[in-house]
Amino acid sequence: MDIADAVKRVTPVVTQLRHDIHAHPELGFEEVETARRVVACLSGLANLTIETGVARTGVVATLNADRAGPTIALRAELD
Repeated sequence: MDIADAVKRVTPVVTQLRHDIHAHPELGFEEVETARRVVACLSGLANLTIETGVARTGVVATLNADRAGPTIALRAELD
């Protein structure tokens, strides 16, 4: 699958997650439900190691690639 196909496949899921998060705002460092929603979304993806509780409510997901090569890092804030 190329990157364009992957983006098309996940866009509806990510859009729904964004709508969910915006519909249920939480204060900074109290984003417990936001983190839970993010983890639930990420849990459906293959080859991820998910770490929770980073800086209290943060989530880190690491893609465990099966080959060496260039790496892409994505970073997003929960608040």
